Amino acid sequence: MQVAHKVVLHFPREVVEQPVIYLLARDYNLAFNILRASINPEEQGLIVLELSGEEEDFARGSEFLARQGIRLQPLRQDIRKNDDRCVHCGACVGVCPPGALVIERPSMKVNFDAARCVACGECVPTCPVRAMEIHF
Repeated sequence: MQVAHKVVLHFPREVVEQPVIYLLARDYNLAFNILRASINPEEQGLIVLELSGEEEDFARGSEFLARQGIRLQPLRQDIRKNDDRCVHCGACVGVCPPGALVIERPSMKVNFDAARCVACGECVPTCPVRAMEIHF
């Protein structure tokens, strides 16, 4: 059965320079979509991604990550727009990588499409009135 999971991978500094994502694709038949990454040589790394493939391949890939010392954490957050706070300034629109926030014409209201949101969190600190909120 096909599955898709949004996960956070926490890399110890010893494996940051290893081709782990490539190996997940090659050896475990998992497709990936990198949603956010913070990887620096000789430091801990973090990648937010969506992994999809057969359920048994996902399980085998998860075991591989554990053997490498990489902690796999299910992404349990989502972003919500508090319409009572939003002043429709549009500051969030320019920082939204997947285009989940758009300005509606001609009303100039900011619309949020939760289905397109990847929970990267870029909009949260950008919003001057804190209308964009992270929910865990």
